[in-house]
Amino acid sequence: MTSMSWSSLDKHVSDLACALETMGVEPQSMVNVFSANCPEILITDFACFRNRAVPVSLYATSSPEQVRFIINDSGAAMIMVGDQKQYDIVRSVVSGCPNLKTIVTFDESVVFDGEDSMTIRFSDMLRLGEAAGAQCRDAVAMRSAEARPDDIATLIYTSGTTGEPKGAILPHSCFDAAIEIHRRRLDTITTDDLSLCFLPLSHIFEKAWTYFCLDFGIKVAINYDPKEIQSAIREIRPTCMCSVPRFWEKAYTAVQEKISAMTGIKKAMVIRALKIGRIRNLNYTRLGLRAPWWIEAQYRILDRRVLSVIRKAIGVDKGNIFPTAGAPLSSNIVEFFHACGINIVIGYGLSETTATVSCFPTVGYEIGTIGTVLPGIEVRIGKDNEILVKAPTVMRGYYRRPEDTAAVFTDDGWFRTGDAGRFDESGALILTERLKDLFKTSNGKYIAPQALESRLGEDKYIEQVAVIGDQRKYVTAIIIPAFEALKEYARRKKIAFRNIDELIQNTEIRKLIQERIDRLQKGFANFEKIKKFTLLPKEFSIESGELTNTLKLRRPIINNRYAHEIEAMYC
Repeated sequence: MTSMSWSSLDKHVSDLACALETMGVEPQSMVNVFSANCPEILITDFACFRNRAVPVSLYATSSPEQVRFIINDSGAAMIMVGDQKQYDIVRSVVSGCPNLKTIVTFDESVVFDGEDSMTIRFSDMLRLGEAAGAQCRDAVAMRSAEARPDDIATLIYTSGTTGEPKGAILPHSCFDAAIEIHRRRLDTITTDDLSLCFLPLSHIFEKAWTYFCLDFGIKVAINYDPKEIQSAIREIRPTCMCSVPRFWEKAYTAVQEKISAMTGIKKAMVIRALKIGRIRNLNYTRLGLRAPWWIEAQYRILDRRVLSVIRKAIGVDKGNIFPTAGAPLSSNIVEFFHACGINIVIGYGLSETTATVSCFPTVGYEIGTIGTVLPGIEVRIGKDNEILVKAPTVMRGYYRRPEDTAAVFTDDGWFRTGDAGRFDESGALILTERLKDLFKTSNGKYIAPQALESRLGEDKYIEQVAVIGDQRKYVTAIIIPAFEALKEYARRKKIAFRNIDELIQNTEIRKLIQERIDRLQKGFANFEKIKKFTLLPKEFSIESGELTNTLKLRRPIINNRYAHEIEAMYC
């Protein structure tokens, strides 16, 4: 692990800003950034800002087609790339990107191809900027002085679950407002906090959160590889980290598996600790009340002996707040972690709203909601219960797409989120469904698939779920099992199998999954319940086009690709 001081960051930003000016980057021109998380992304962002230029991030997992589209749609003449894979992708599409003139590589080990005359290393860019004369530095300083709040800060490209991605235009005024609003809401944050940058910096949630942390003076540790998050979180032990629900779903199943393997007094103590933790943290602390002395006394003992051990095993034993958004997270999981003393802060937002619209307040949050609306933001419920937003954090529109922009704003200027919801009696916002995901069975019953998918995500034997049923007689599901957990179960039950295909077709395995589904569906109306399911031997993936870069299901692609399997469930 290496560290960078504030002064070192400032020098790198200053040098790169001069290099960008020298190489002809103009105010409000686009610079693409195509890389996994690394400090160079932030250096590039801030160097662009000093030039009034616009950094536009691409997901490191983007396909060549997506990269070509965003380079051309944004009109960028320069792209920063991370490693060899990203470099190779850009080189493969460069002939189809007439505006692109320069590639800059972050990774020193990238090998340039023999015909490449347009690439420069990031380290050489810094040296170029360091050698820049007073005239260049004066030019950058003048650009910074001329910056305006309505300058475009960045374009955030939507994930494109049903069509081409669109670039949401976020001016600096959106980030200025978002930072101020979060300072007012997140009243437990201090400069002693340590944030772990886990989600991609191309994701508005992580980008806005990291900007907030740096503006506040909070140290940020950058995790380079999302696959190494478990070891990174245990090494860094952050006090805060924004994440998507899948992180906590996996942590939950891991903890539950360990608890289920316990016996005797040890298991009884864990169950007692969770019970007391639930009473103390949810019945009292959540409401800003002091727990009775006998509850507090038990909690302190059990927290030291049991709950702190759970927190440490996950890597969040020094935790302050852990903002979580992007998809529904089961209330059971939220309650469990709060009982453990882990402050998961559920929130809601979009790329188009510079992330957060609502989140749990410090005191008085309601489990099962997405929190209360942040100060300075207005929300109203429109036609079909759609959540409408008006705020200084709402985007200007979609880049070069006036018709799409007009379609997402009401006549009186409210942004249409595409999500349905309602306010509860406490004033908290409840998200009910994603309107474009909502479907109707042939019997006229509306189904919100995310609610079912979120509930099934609690199970340790289920990795991914796509709920099916639009214009069908009943609801079905395509399920990707958690293969390692399933293999372990098979070995424990002495179920013979030669490969994954054979395992998922086994009668006992299918009976196991059916039992888990039946248990998890309790509380749903009969017409909402999954009647049949199909197990697949391979996960949905970004590479196959079944998931977006933000891990959302591309339902049309899944429905088309597995049409045969789906039809078989309705025979």
